Amino acid sequence: MPKTETPHPQAPQSETEALRLEIVRLNNNRYLRIHNSIPRMMAYTFLRGLAMGLGTVVGATILVSMLAFALAQINFIPIIGEWASQIAEQIQSSK
Repeated sequence: MPKTETPHPQAPQSETEALRLEIVRLNNNRYLRIHNSIPRMMAYTFLRGLAMGLGTVVGATILVSMLAFALAQINFIPIIGEWASQIAEQIQSSK
């Protein structure tokens, strides 16, 4: 017959206290505090969208510039080489 442990008489209180402290800690979490307030949540989402949009534009600009520069170096394909060199000239003239 397996030996069963008898729970300590104060175990339910200590578990309840531990759960209460954990709930307090979770409620004090910054992420949850932001989402408990509609204006804070909207401001957070707006700033997140701005950062994402700016990062996308900057990343795409760098990627397209590098691609255009690489295509401008291709001279054995006349159509692509001319087109890429025109794009590279436009980029250089805008700086």
